[in-house]
Amino acid sequence: MLSCALMWSDVPKTVDFARAGVAWWAMAEKTPDLHAAYALRTPEDCRRLYADWADTYDADFVASSDYQLHLHAAAGFVAAGGVGPVLDVGAGTGICGEALAKAGCGPIDATDISGEMLAQSRTKGVYRHLFEADLTLGPPTRDHVYAGVVSSGTFTTGHVGPDAIENLLPVAAPGAVFALSINCKHYESAGFAAKLKALEGQIEGLELRDVPIYGPAATGENKDDRAFIAVFRKAP
Repeated sequence: MLSCALMWSDVPKTVDFARAGVAWWAMAEKTPDLHAAYALRTPEDCRRLYADWADTYDADFVASSDYQLHLHAAAGFVAAGGVGPVLDVGAGTGICGEALAKAGCGPIDATDISGEMLAQSRTKGVYRHLFEADLTLGPPTRDHVYAGVVSSGTFTTGHVGPDAIENLLPVAAPGAVFALSINCKHYESAGFAAKLKALEGQIEGLELRDVPIYGPAATGENKDDRAFIAVFRKAP
C-alpha cells in the first residue's frame, strides 16, 4: 500500500525539517489523499500524513479507489515460491499482510515508519512482530532473518527511493524471495532500474511483472496507473 516504512535516500541526514516541511504545512488543512501522499518530501511529512490517515485509510483509499496492488505483490511473492517467515515492508494498515496470510504465508512481520498505521495493522491479526522503523537509518530489525520480503506501494514518488532496497538485504536469508512493487512511471527516472542492476551479484533472477495498481471500479486520473512487481532472490 502507499506508506512510508522506508524514507528517501536523497534526504540529507542534517535536513532542517522545520524548513523542509513547508510542503506538508501547505497541505495540512486538506484531507489526506493520494495527491497529498505523492506530494510528500520528508520523513516528517510522511509521519504526519499517515498519522492523520491511519484510522480511515482502508475506507477512504483502499475500498473507494479499488486499490489492488497489495494483491498483486502477494501473488507475485507466492508465484515465485516465497515462504515465511516474511517481512512486509511499508505494511501500513496491514492489507498486504492479510493477502499473504490468505495465501498461506507465515509467520509475517511488519515494518512501517508510522506508528499509527502499524496500530491499525495490528488489528488485522496476521502479524507476529511489528517494527516502527526508518530503513535509511539501517535494517528495520537486527533480531530476525527472513525467507521472504514483500512490499506494496512503498517504492513510488514521494515515498521511498531505490537506495533503500539495499538496506533490506541484511534481514534476508541467502536465497530469500523478494517481491517489491515499484511504480512504473518512476522505475527508470527515479533510479530503480540502475539500482537493481548495481545490485547484481547480491541479487539474482530479477523479473518485472507489470500489473495494474487499481481494479476496474477505479475512477479519476490515476485509475490506469501501473506498477512493476520486481521479483528476485538474494544471492547465496
